[in-house]
Amino acid sequence: MDVTTPGQRRASRRRPELPGGRDAGLLLSARVLMSGQRAFIGVVVPIYLARRGYSATELGILFSVVALAAAAMSTFIGIAADRVGRKPFLIYVPLLTAASCVVFALTAQTVPLFIAAAVGSVGRGSGAGAAQVGPYQPAEQALMAGLVDDSRRPALFGLIASASAAGGLLGSLLAATPLSSPLAGTHPSPGAYWPAFMAAALLATLAAALAVPVRQPPRAPRPGAGDKRPADPHSAQTADQPDRPPRLSPASWRLVRRLWATNTVNGVAVGLFGPFVTYWLYRRYGASAAEIGVLYTIGNVITIASSQLASPLATRIGTVRTVVIARTLQALLLPVLALMPSFALAGVVYTMRLVAQRLGVALRQSFVMSAAPAAERARVGAFAQLPTQGAAALAPMLTGYLFTEVSLALPFELAGALQLINAALFQHFFATDDRPSAGEQP
Repeated sequence: MDVTTPGQRRASRRRPELPGGRDAGLLLSARVLMSGQRAFIGVVVPIYLARRGYSATELGILFSVVALAAAAMSTFIGIAADRVGRKPFLIYVPLLTAASCVVFALTAQTVPLFIAAAVGSVGRGSGAGAAQVGPYQPAEQALMAGLVDDSRRPALFGLIASASAAGGLLGSLLAATPLSSPLAGTHPSPGAYWPAFMAAALLATLAAALAVPVRQPPRAPRPGAGDKRPADPHSAQTADQPDRPPRLSPASWRLVRRLWATNTVNGVAVGLFGPFVTYWLYRRYGASAAEIGVLYTIGNVITIASSQLASPLATRIGTVRTVVIARTLQALLLPVLALMPSFALAGVVYTMRLVAQRLGVALRQSFVMSAAPAAERARVGAFAQLPTQGAAALAPMLTGYLFTEVSLALPFELAGALQLINAALFQHFFATDDRPSAGEQP
């Protein structure tokens, strides 16, 4: 017998249930803060270092060091998270980032800055995207994926993309405030940037605090230890129970190998332009941090709503097909962006590309998490990203050289060609796995 009151039933109808419930809400809030931190520091640090005299080549080396360290940490976290649980990494890694920001606030010495940037993944000018929250992302994705079943996963990952956009909006708004005003001078001291770096540290600390109350399911008993019935590895209720050794099943290895082929190409493309977007806008158009912050703010406002198109598009035409279309649009818009004669026109093209990027990222992550066995998701997420991270770590050094010795447009043109190849490879490897009704109840 239904014992709910009419008022409770009306309230339930008025408030659609969030996919994943309370824990998803906490993790999405943490994603907003951490993405905001990345977006803000991604505007401040490249221009700050350029004002202090760092060349494009030196910045490329810094970006490579950060990316290599992040790749190593991400791989370790992906393996360890399936063993000891995903939640701890969502607390401790943001705290490392906060500590690194404090180092930036206190010193301008090259060696400590490089070490702090590597440990905390600080300093890459990733533009308005801010989709990456750091090397703990394999643990975050696996934990989030385990909160829902397959039918609701695209919707949840669409919300993750929206949370990234909201975080990017927060970070770009901060970049447009007086916190970035020291950029008007040359050779600014770290003391002038103390408020900006401490604000970034605070955002990372708050993101870690939000993960503390997230409930992590207890470890399932191993076969032979009490309960003889093995847990269903595809059940959402057991998705975060780290009860398996750090080795992938043959099906997961097949998935990972195909992702390696696509992600290697994409990693080179991303490494050629992604870390340099802020620096490129500064060099190409003389844009200040505040102006770049305004551009990123507009871009993120537009993409917050557009991210919610990911699930309906996947339902209508298929997840893989939507990813391929989004990646193709990104590729075609990159060389157009490089040729824009003014900052305003570049902003329009960049925002169009950002919309396509957000749609593709959300659905690609949802697809990978759905294709991987629940107990192996963190490892699949980490291993699949290894080529991306490795290639993206080496490419910035080439971009730094090309910026200095050739042109500011060539790295963007090369990246566009590579992303076209990536779209073709993704279609080739995963078209048969597409499910136009992915968002429907089975």
